[in-house]
Amino acid sequence: MPQPRRTSPCHTLRHTLHHTLHHTLHLAALALCLLLASGTARAGTAAVAMPEPHAAAAAEAILREGGNAVDAAIGAAFVLAVTYPEAGNIGGGGFMLSVMNGEASFLDFRERAPAAASRDMYLNENGKFRQQDALIGGLASGVPGTVAGLAAAHERYGSLSWRRLLRPAIDLAYRGFIVPDDLASLAREAGAEFEGLTNFSSYFGHLRANERFVQPDLATTLMRIRDNPRDFYEGIIAGQILRTMSMSDGLISAADLASYQSVWRQPLQQSWRDVTVLTAPPPSSGGIALLQLLALRDLSQAHFAGQAHNSPRYIHLLAELEKRAFADRAEYLGDPDFVDVPVTELLDASYLARRAATVRPNSMSSPSLVKAALEPHETTHFSVLDGNGNAVSLTYTLNWDFGSGVVVEGAGFLLNNEMDDFSAAPGVPNAFGVIGNERNAIAPGKRMLSSMTPTIVLRGAQPALVLGSPGGSTIFTSVFQVILNLEDFGMPLQAAVDATRFHHQLPESTLIRHDQREIPKATLQGLKKLGYTVQPNSWGDLGDVQAIRVGVDGIEAAADARGRGVARVFVVD
Repeated sequence: MPQPRRTSPCHTLRHTLHHTLHHTLHLAALALCLLLASGTARAGTAAVAMPEPHAAAAAEAILREGGNAVDAAIGAAFVLAVTYPEAGNIGGGGFMLSVMNGEASFLDFRERAPAAASRDMYLNENGKFRQQDALIGGLASGVPGTVAGLAAAHERYGSLSWRRLLRPAIDLAYRGFIVPDDLASLAREAGAEFEGLTNFSSYFGHLRANERFVQPDLATTLMRIRDNPRDFYEGIIAGQILRTMSMSDGLISAADLASYQSVWRQPLQQSWRDVTVLTAPPPSSGGIALLQLLALRDLSQAHFAGQAHNSPRYIHLLAELEKRAFADRAEYLGDPDFVDVPVTELLDASYLARRAATVRPNSMSSPSLVKAALEPHETTHFSVLDGNGNAVSLTYTLNWDFGSGVVVEGAGFLLNNEMDDFSAAPGVPNAFGVIGNERNAIAPGKRMLSSMTPTIVLRGAQPALVLGSPGGSTIFTSVFQVILNLEDFGMPLQAAVDATRFHHQLPESTLIRHDQREIPKATLQGLKKLGYTVQPNSWGDLGDVQAIRVGVDGIEAAADARGRGVARVFVVD
């Protein structure tokens, strides 16, 4: 793959050692990288942490031209729709958390259920869940929000022209890019899964590793969006979506597209230790869960004291906290435009203290003990910091790799399969194994519950940490563990991001998942003695965290070693 135009000495050294040297030397190199980065950090220093190199190059170029963090985020998001098609998208949706000129804001451009959707649309005559219909084909798609969301972000905060921000994506779609091995492998696996069910292979069947992949239909679509983003919802692109819906048994109508609006919401804000955590409000469950987990961690300090990082007892304690967060998620959360979500009550100190008091330090809690107790795969994330200290944490998604597998005919982009994130029936797990109730039931125009957790940590009024991750139901537990790695164990940012992660959720009350890497035998044996079943996560590594940290010694940026991302720190004029 061609290297981006500018590469920091930190990235070059980290990349080389990651592939050639022993782990111990790799960590030493990371420490040197951070010194290189912090040595140049000053006013006018910017940073990007991206899941893919072309997006990093585009974001850096925009920042160097005087664009702000939102400009860079918009440009990167459109590039990812070209070069990261398994998750980057214009046919999906997501959330953007930002701090711009001291103003914290949250933009919800999550997909919505079509007006023709109904509560039991994925149940057969016997009431059984037809999961394939919620994952593959036109019936799986919600009304996309990405284009409307990015246009709304530009209208409010953009400084460079919309046309300038679309330029890198159009160029990459028209001229093509060299396909990395992992993308080719994912596309090959997806092609087999979608074979005979969607038109995926007609667009992506010719994608080959180390060959140039051009997307002329997508280039034309992006040029139409460049000229008028509303074309996606009311113009030629909208017509292409509707024809594709007709051919794939989808439900999205002209009225659904024309009426779609992104929504500005108030981000969740909570003090934790000596910082303020800004994160995603509903319809994401991730922000509430993250804030609960951080509070429960400190309320359980007596149990955590002296526990080594990723020791069996430490992992068990994380699982105890996560059980309680997932129980509340299933019972109380949904689209706030449709149901009353008790945010204040779920984050209330006395409620969390009661939850923490039930944590069992030496044995597993049963599901009945952690039940909600209030009184009467594929996603992508990136982080941006501009030279003025403005920050963006953006997570957006198609849901699973390549979404529904349906490519909009003549337009060249994939549609999401986000309808699986609704509760098809109370207590029925979705593809990520999580359950919900009537609050997250399908309803026309409703936004499906999400686990996306874009997060910005403030020290005083300034961004100190910008991070997030993909990973379905493992998103907020990944973000939680990275924060603890930094705050409790004093790790450098890259080491905190790369450390092995573990995940536990209901209804799998005895299962602990870990990254698809070997874990120490002693850890495995210790968890088994506590009664757990321990397995690699079934859909891949736990997350792909992209993070930026601003400290007294400078700025660090880290792209998760699990993916093909790039992190850079650089000085802008």
